Amino acid sequence: QVQLAESGGGLVQAGGSLRLSCDASGPTSSGIVMSWFRQAPGKEREFVATMSWDGGSSYYADSVKGRFTVSRDDAKNTLYLQMNNLKPEDTAVYYCGDGATEDAARINIWGQGTQVTVSS
Repeated sequence: QVQLAESGGGLVQAGGSLRLSCDASGPTSSGIVMSWFRQAPGKEREFVATMSWDGGSSYYADSVKGRFTVSRDDAKNTLYLQMNNLKPEDTAVYYCGDGATEDAARINIWGQGTQVTVSS
């Protein structure tokens, strides 16, 4: 069974940056593809970013395009999310899930999440 663990969240002022990491572990974690989602209080979990299985393409929610960059280190089974020019509306718990998908319903395995809080 694959396990996912997010890290790197925190409190930052508007305009600041954070880098999130999602580490995959377990006997079948090699080569796993993952996606980033987020969930703000009182809202549904929403897609943020993902990469194609071959790493050739990246996909972003319109709300984060031009500010967030997704990348991964296949040797470490780690997915990253570089978040720049953060806005208060980016405040949420950020989750990674298994699969290169924009549909949260297609995710089978979630990490525990990492809180990102952006102050104005």
